[in-house]
Amino acid sequence: MLIRIHPETPSQRQLEKVVEILKNGGVIIYPTDSVYGLGCSIYCPKAVQRIAQMKNLNVAKANFSIICYDLSDISEYTRQLDNNIFKLMKKNLPGPFTFILPASGKIPKIFDNKKKTIGIRIPDNNIPREIVKILGHPILTTSVHDDDEIKEYTTDPELIYERYDNQVDAIIDGGYGKNVASTVVDCSGDEIEILRQGIGILKE
Repeated sequence: MLIRIHPETPSQRQLEKVVEILKNGGVIIYPTDSVYGLGCSIYCPKAVQRIAQMKNLNVAKANFSIICYDLSDISEYTRQLDNNIFKLMKKNLPGPFTFILPASGKIPKIFDNKKKTIGIRIPDNNIPREIVKILGHPILTTSVHDDDEIKEYTTDPELIYERYDNQVDAIIDGGYGKNVASTVVDCSGDEIEILRQGIGILKE
């Protein structure tokens, strides 16, 4: 199913249709402020497993991230944040960043890994943030990759639809995506470290 949603002024009716799919254990593809993402409710283990299988990953070893609506949501799913880290996130979010943080007990067990960390995103895109707001909890996020050897990510939602229509429950067309992923910033250790330089330029 292809659902067209305007990124600037997303339709409440269309957003609620997507949320209903997520509540029923569905898997969706949606735009972010970087590349298109695959997602599901973090409380639907079967949907998380489906996404892991689509990407040929073992759930226990996969570094899935979650999308939150705002900074107040982040505090629920992470352990006490250092003031400097909170200020850094406040300067850069919403934005094309994935912050790796110590996970709290509210992260579902299916996300647990030996590192006890979680990747957090608050993208600068109304579509995923409004979906999360209506749903009432985060959604899983992982990039949609391209099979092409030259380009890593598919930016055209029509092409994404052609390829994934029979594998997911809904694809949101929110316009062309970017072809560079988010910048990954590890804040789980003693030093803040950029693990992957993506589209986001960190303001310190």
